[in-house]
Amino acid sequence: MKELEAIISAFDKADALGKKTALATVVHVDGSSYRRAGARMLITEDGQLTGAISGGCLEGDALRKARLVIVQQQPMLVTYDTTDDDDAKLGVGLGCNGIINILIEPIMPEQALNPMAFFRLFLSKREPVVLVTVFNMTDKRAPQYGTCLLINEAGHTLGSPPDHGMSDLILSDAFDVLHNGNTATKTYVYQNSYTCFIELLQPALSLVVVGAGNDAIPLTQMAKVLGWRTTVVDGRANYITAERFPQADQLIAAKPNEVTGRLNLDKRTVFMLMTHNYNYDMALLEHLLPEQLPFVGVLGPKKRLTRMLEELNAVRVIPQEQLQHVYGPAGLDLGSENPEEIALSILAQIQSVINNRDGSPLYNKQVIHDRDN
Repeated sequence: MKELEAIISAFDKADALGKKTALATVVHVDGSSYRRAGARMLITEDGQLTGAISGGCLEGDALRKARLVIVQQQPMLVTYDTTDDDDAKLGVGLGCNGIINILIEPIMPEQALNPMAFFRLFLSKREPVVLVTVFNMTDKRAPQYGTCLLINEAGHTLGSPPDHGMSDLILSDAFDVLHNGNTATKTYVYQNSYTCFIELLQPALSLVVVGAGNDAIPLTQMAKVLGWRTTVVDGRANYITAERFPQADQLIAAKPNEVTGRLNLDKRTVFMLMTHNYNYDMALLEHLLPEQLPFVGVLGPKKRLTRMLEELNAVRVIPQEQLQHVYGPAGLDLGSENPEEIALSILAQIQSVINNRDGSPLYNKQVIHDRDN
């Protein structure tokens, strides 16, 4: 969600200066592209870009089209077809092999339900939402409605589709995306030729680093680069300081049995135990296991975690389902030695687990991203 936060910040600055803006969103991809559907970029009338819709190949052309959108104050659907090997004909040199549809919509601050309002609402709470963007791929001259509807898990909606006859269909598909926890986005074409890009937006990962030693510093720094929320926990108050962890969102000095009560745990919360204190890590692990979080990493050799689990199991039998997301030693095999390299391997493993990937080399894959839409 780091990209959305940057887009909102850039919009606020532009709006304060009276600059007009447009939002470019990748709404549909058929084949290969650098960015998937859901990639966004804010464009100001004087050519400032925030975010990205490609690896840098489309941005220049999108800027030109965005300026037209800003002048006309009407959304525009732009299609880049790179299935021809000679994609230089497009003048953008994508180097991909797909058809990429990008919706460019003007941002009108005077309208209460402009895209920024939807983004702000999503970012204000730690809960998944579905965002609906409506356009027309069969007739580009037809109205391109843009971002128009947000739905949360409780079923509350903000906005509405342009054609109320579509509401039941959209809501049904939106709740399917939301409740099945799809990490991909889907596009649906209805009988009236509208296309609805129904996108699942997930809160940023919340990484809780347990242990305020020197090796935790690069881990929190690199996690912030990824846009993750970071919390550092330790039983030693003199280690938990803003001077040592200036980028941390939260610092907690607590005993193991106090930690979970001081945090709002959810499905996007992950833990990394690295206090180098065996008893502290084991005591906290005992409290974390029933939470069944998506990732609990433990630093140190495998025999250390094995011993912890054996001791805990001697007190009470640990159900197998509580162990399936415990990883020790944490990290991918990158040949890491120093704290920065170890942090990289840990963050890479967390990313792969959250995205249900195995961390294998991309060159072994025929397709990098599944394109269900």
